Amino acid sequence: HLLLFLLFVGPFNCFASYSRATELFYSLNEGLPAGVLIGSLARDLRLPTAVGQNPASLQPPLSFTLASHGLGGQYVQLDNRSGELHTSAVEIDREALCVESSEATIFGGSAAVSSSSPSPESCLLLLDVLVLPQEYFRLVKVKIAIRDVNDNAPRFPVPHIRLLVPENAPVNTRLAIEHPALDPDMGTNGVQTYRLRDNYGVFTLDVEENENGERTPYLIVMGALDRETQDEYVTVIIAEDGGTPPLVGSATLTIGISDINDNCPQFNDSQLNVTVYGNSSLGTHVATVHAVDVDLGSNAQITYSYSQKVPQPSRDLFHLNESTGAITLSTKVDGDTPRLHRLIILGNGPGCIPAVITVLVTIIKVMMRPPEVVPRFIANEVEGVVYLKELEPINTPVAFFTIKDPDEKYKVSCYLDGDGPFRLSPYKPYNNEYLLETTKPLDFETQQLYEISVVAWNSEGFHVKKVVKIQVLDDNDNSPVFSEQLIELSIEENNVPNAFLTKLHATDADSGERGQVSYFLGPDAPSYFALDKTTGVLTVSTQLDREEKEKYRYTVKAVDSGFPPRESIATVTITVLDKNDNSPRFINKDFSFFVPENFPGFGEIGVISVTDADAGQNGWVALSVLNGSDIFVIDTGKGVLRAKVSLDREQQSSYVLWIEAVDGGDPALSSTAKITILLLDINDNPPLVLFPQSNMSYLLVLPSTLPGSPITEVYAVDKDTGMNAVIAYSIIGRRGPRPESFRIDPKTGNITLEESLMQNDYGLYRLLVKVSDHGYPEPLHSTVMVNLFVNDTVSNESYIESLLRKEPDISVEEKQPQISIEPTHKKMESASCMPTLVALSIISLGSIALVTGMGIYICLRKGKKHHRADENLEVQIPLNGRINLHMLEKKPVEISNI
Repeated sequence: HLLLFLLFVGPFNCFASYSRATELFYSLNEGLPAGVLIGSLARDLRLPTAVGQNPASLQPPLSFTLASHGLGGQYVQLDNRSGELHTSAVEIDREALCVESSEATIFGGSAAVSSSSPSPESCLLLLDVLVLPQEYFRLVKVKIAIRDVNDNAPRFPVPHIRLLVPENAPVNTRLAIEHPALDPDMGTNGVQTYRLRDNYGVFTLDVEENENGERTPYLIVMGALDRETQDEYVTVIIAEDGGTPPLVGSATLTIGISDINDNCPQFNDSQLNVTVYGNSSLGTHVATVHAVDVDLGSNAQITYSYSQKVPQPSRDLFHLNESTGAITLSTKVDGDTPRLHRLIILGNGPGCIPAVITVLVTIIKVMMRPPEVVPRFIANEVEGVVYLKELEPINTPVAFFTIKDPDEKYKVSCYLDGDGPFRLSPYKPYNNEYLLETTKPLDFETQQLYEISVVAWNSEGFHVKKVVKIQVLDDNDNSPVFSEQLIELSIEENNVPNAFLTKLHATDADSGERGQVSYFLGPDAPSYFALDKTTGVLTVSTQLDREEKEKYRYTVKAVDSGFPPRESIATVTITVLDKNDNSPRFINKDFSFFVPENFPGFGEIGVISVTDADAGQNGWVALSVLNGSDIFVIDTGKGVLRAKVSLDREQQSSYVLWIEAVDGGDPALSSTAKITILLLDINDNPPLVLFPQSNMSYLLVLPSTLPGSPITEVYAVDKDTGMNAVIAYSIIGRRGPRPESFRIDPKTGNITLEESLMQNDYGLYRLLVKVSDHGYPEPLHSTVMVNLFVNDTVSNESYIESLLRKEPDISVEEKQPQISIEPTHKKMESASCMPTLVALSIISLGSIALVTGMGIYICLRKGKKHHRADENLEVQIPLNGRINLHMLEKKPVEISNI
């Protein structure tokens, strides 16, 4: 029965555990770094954290797992054991996640439903987390609200906003600005206010918020506007959000003032008085009226008309051009024509009261008809204006003029009145025919319009004037002119790409397209320079390096748009200014100098060569010793390395220095180099005899000692190195019963017995040993006295010591030791000296000197020629010093057998 009960109850328990679902809600700011703790699921679900930690417990530990790794799962990291939820390495950007709506849900599991309603500005990450084992199983729905931070500045969709305002707009007129600023942030972090940088005292801004929370800026007119006073206002509109600190964005706002017809035509004068001769021909110009309307376009159009007060006869006599306001004579003046005419002319504008001007025309009666001037134009003439091209050749014909008297009673003459390069001359063989022509080429740039008159008068003094207007037509006769022929520029090296250099400016005196200038680089310009064809702005597209090239020189062209085009050339020079971008550079990273020891203080050890590619102060280099500055010093300017004191190789054989080079830039750059100084040995130390330690010591030699047996040794050392430390030993003085019985090895200093000792050889032997090195240029040496006492025993030491205290009479031999050739120890008889010398002289010339020296030594020894030398047995004898044995006894010491 128990088994059936468990089988029946078990599935219901399992179902109940799976049906448990929990919802957790967290919130965090966007943009947090990885590893920020969002929340602990185990703690917030109040789950037992010690499950599975007790060794006695059989329950497995808790496990937390994301049900599915969806889009939201990439932004979090879940600790499977502790249930702690952290931000991942993928940064959360609220604006990117929730760009489509203000309320968005990003799913991290396979399915999620939020039971709570988030705020309208919420942006949620939903995660489904499974908690195991089965005993604690539940499905946890985690909602993470992403809080907005002010990480976006307001931004206008267009950089330039233009708004038109009528000039008659009343105060408090509101005009919406169609391009408000956008801010992806939400709430107070979004756009809050707008302001104008300069309101000119007539504008301000207001912000209206609609039901969707969108804020629209409105321009409000605060003062009267007048287009004729100022037709445009340019300012900057600034949008500011409500973050802390607030962020701003801006755009250029141009407020154009549109014209309205608020001005009417006006005449400068109210009345104009003119006179007309009664014999004037038809079409004679009487006067021209002109009114002004300061409005624009159609609002400024003016038409002219006669007032209704002007009688019809006057209207018929004088024609009024309604467009130009010109009054001309339209009918002949006869005897019945009134002598005074009052012409009231109206200047009419749209929607305006006409302006009024009165023209009083007085007609003067004449009894004769004036001369007639009849032009016949050769050049192109349109409505009384003659058009001539500039640069036309001299004597270009303009027109023929026929001068005649209508009554044929009077003589008529004519002349040319007015300034200009023209002349009027009779055209022969015809009478009363005159030719108007040029006297020099015309120049449009000097003067474009000439107004001259051909005046005819008769013998009665009656004058008639014919006005001729000559318009000069422009030709492409001028090349562009640069404001400077040599354009000198400078720019610092390491400039930003597309850096601005200058704006070229060239002018062309021609008009129209012929005066439009385009700019081009010359063929010698490097490819990384660019010149805007229209504006003349010169830029460099790459970084310049002064160390690579300091000066640039090339040409630029200014070309007009005439046909054929004309051009001019200017030269551009660019100096690249130095920046401290190069460290000092040593020629070698490691310098080695070999210096003989005992080199004098402050002598030149060597020169440290260093360069800096920069210029001026940036390239000035100062050298200093980083270590060993108490011994060594360096000349900053020349780089000469010196030692303050004399250097001794025996104290230290080498030095390693670090030299720093610092330039004069700001900030300064530096580099270091390693200097190795090796001291070369010189022969400044004589050999130091270590054994025997005293000239007063002696050694007992038994008479039974066999020939060839070693007796003792002389041991010496030399602090120098190389050949300066190679030591040779030689006996330079002997005294005793048979002193030649002992010899010394020149290499080892070992003293051996050469011959068997006899009964009469007993006694004290004193050997003066010279210890010499092989130094260059001259060797140094020391001497030591080796005392040997030949006897069976030593029974009276005081006697021996008394003998040692006496100065021996020893002859010094000047024989140099030879360590490379084993010396011969056989006795040489005086009789065999000469044959030996002859034989050796035949073998080599060098051997003669050696054998001769040996012979002299033997002869001197047999002749007992004693030279006095100074014997200082306790002190080393300096180089080339001779031993003065003046302290030795003059008489030989007799030693008896003891």
